Amino acid sequence: MCGRYATTRTEADLEDLFEAVSVLEQVGPSWNVAPTDPVPVVRESTSHAARVLDSARWGLVPPWAKDLKAGARMINARSETVATSKAFAPSFARRRCLVPADGWYEWVRDGKQKQAYYMTPADGSPLAFAGLWSAWGPEGVLTCSVLTTAALGGLARVHDRMPLILPRDRWADWLAGGGDAGALLQPLTPAELDAIEVRPVRPDVGNVRNNGPHLLEPPAEPAPDPITLF
Repeated sequence: MCGRYATTRTEADLEDLFEAVSVLEQVGPSWNVAPTDPVPVVRESTSHAARVLDSARWGLVPPWAKDLKAGARMINARSETVATSKAFAPSFARRRCLVPADGWYEWVRDGKQKQAYYMTPADGSPLAFAGLWSAWGPEGVLTCSVLTTAALGGLARVHDRMPLILPRDRWADWLAGGGDAGALLQPLTPAELDAIEVRPVRPDVGNVRNNGPHLLEPPAEPAPDPITLF
């Protein structure tokens, strides 16, 4: 799964990167995004007749849900079942988005302790998670979910799931909706996976109240290589 991630690029940087018009409201950089937080998303907007950089509450709430609380359990959508899921299929067909990210976190238990790891491109390049969005309630509160897929390569040593990362050449087709779902949901190539490194980070990230670039610093004590934990 993907239950915590970082997205710290400026509004101007994201506009340029995704060639989008910003309609962002009250979303700043975060090194510790948690479920129900407002996050930047990129989607096609019919009212703007353009690709827009928008904000959404992380945790998709289907239109038929009784309240926003349902979103806390729907931060992720499995790519294997997203096209048939009652909650996610309508958004998969018509309401797709990109979720900008710098990297994501997972935890590995080492005895009685849990070590946090941060997965991010070694060269600092941005990531775009495949996402879905929906509008809920009379005010049309925008909510979103991140698609996940089976982890591959060295990333599988940390967790068996990972966000579905879309390379730039798939962005337009993903946002357009429809299309060949099998092709769009393909995992990264081995070379693209190799470009993502696994970094041990401070335990502070485990508390959602903590935020800031210090969370990406290595722990005070050397952390075990995930390979040795299995």
